[in-house]
Amino acid sequence: MTRSMVRFVLAAVAAGTVVLASGSAFAAGDAAKGKAKFVTYGCWQCHGFEGQGSAVTSNGAVLSNTELPLEAFEAFVRSTNRAMPPYREAILPNADLADIYAFLQSVPKPKDVSSIPLLK
Repeated sequence: MTRSMVRFVLAAVAAGTVVLASGSAFAAGDAAKGKAKFVTYGCWQCHGFEGQGSAVTSNGAVLSNTELPLEAFEAFVRSTNRAMPPYREAILPNADLADIYAFLQSVPKPKDVSSIPLLK
C-alpha cells in the first residue's frame, strides 16, 4: 500500500466522513458475483486474479484479505489519489463494489512460508 493511500484511508476513517450518497451502509456483498465482477471491471490486470498483486505492474497492491473496512475501501476506489484510475459510481455501482469486496475478503490467506516443506 502506498504512503499516499494509507494517508487517505486514515484521514477518511478518522474524520468519519466516509458516507455513501444514500446515507446508508453497503449491504453485504456476494463473493461469487464479486469474483466475476473483479474480472469484468479489469481489476485483475493490476491486482491478479485473486487480489494478490501482480509482478506485471509495480503498483498492483495486494487486495485480498484487506484490513480496510468496506467504507474506506469504497472511498479509495472512488477517489484513488492517483494511485489507480478512480471508479465513480456511474462506472462501478455500489452493489458491484460490495460484491468485489466480499470476494476479496473470501480469498483464503496464503500458507505461512515455514509450512511449505520445499521452502525449508
